[in-house]
Amino acid sequence: MSSIRVLVGTHKGAFIFTSDAKRENWETKGPFFAGLDIYHIKGSKVNPQRLYASQVSDWFGQVNHRSDDGGETWETMGNKFDYEGEVGTHQNYDGEQIPWIFKRIWAFEPSPIDAETVFAGAEDAALFKSTDGGQSWKELPALRSIQANLWMPGAGGLGLHTILINPKNPDQIFVAISAAGVFRTNDGGLTWEAINNGLKSDYELPDPVSGVGHCVHNIAMHPSNPNTLFMQKHWDVMRSDNAGDSWFEVSDNLPSDFGFPIAVHAHEPETIYVVPIKSDLEHFPPDGKLRVYRSRSGGNGWEELNKGLPQKDCYVNILRTAMAVDSLDSCGIYFGTTGGQLYVSPDSGDSWKAIAENLPYILSVEVQTLP
Repeated sequence: MSSIRVLVGTHKGAFIFTSDAKRENWETKGPFFAGLDIYHIKGSKVNPQRLYASQVSDWFGQVNHRSDDGGETWETMGNKFDYEGEVGTHQNYDGEQIPWIFKRIWAFEPSPIDAETVFAGAEDAALFKSTDGGQSWKELPALRSIQANLWMPGAGGLGLHTILINPKNPDQIFVAISAAGVFRTNDGGLTWEAINNGLKSDYELPDPVSGVGHCVHNIAMHPSNPNTLFMQKHWDVMRSDNAGDSWFEVSDNLPSDFGFPIAVHAHEPETIYVVPIKSDLEHFPPDGKLRVYRSRSGGNGWEELNKGLPQKDCYVNILRTAMAVDSLDSCGIYFGTTGGQLYVSPDSGDSWKAIAENLPYILSVEVQTLP
């Protein structure tokens, strides 16, 4: 019988939750790296016991960790991230050009075909690759040749936060950057192109339909249909049916089209999930009601999912990497909040219950379905 492992990164360490396929009773381990920011913790699909964790602190800077036994023990990986070639500059909030400075790793994405290959998304925005399980890293510098002087920090920094690898063609990789947009390579990172046609950013850019500079919060795909991408943007939920060549809005009847995460059902490529937030200033659910919204038609109509979620005086946020799905027959949906609540829906969103209610501020949630 399959089991579930939920990997949670928080402001005060990492936690691992495990359960059987019923997802009713949960065992908790942690905190690992107690008291330290764990921006992201992610497992390998090739070797499920291989986990990567990104730790950041004012004292120690960026420290990467790896476990080869499902989180029981950890070792420190290589932490040397050097920008390749001429470093160059990017924009600051006020338009001033400033040098690229490495600050942290926002996201790990292990290869779907090779247990020793893993990608890392950085701030200031760049993509790094390791072919030795994280012991050494090399930038894929061609990404920053795409008008990077026009990239600028979002409110949380200039971060490359999302990495999607096409499982049918691993040389095709998509990355999302706040605030720069979405970029695609079809040759494993040797060359890149901006794929932001159809995005519009009123009040954010001098040219609202610029080729770069858009604040993309997250992108998602279903492995069976990698040409279809879904996006939660700073404002607007978007969709592409041609691998990002063009985008169109699918916000439809959402109470707010501002939010951070977006996820796709494990078995239904047209079923997607978002968590609306009131606005870019007021980072809490509209009307103080925590609701997940589901569209079973790829964005043409949304339904509210609130059973088991607080519907009064709820003022938490759900960050961009804090929602994930499992691959059991009845697909489970998971998300964590800045208030420290971790929720699961074992029935594809129809009902919710808390796995944990008093964790630290949750930064990321990832899920592994284990044999």
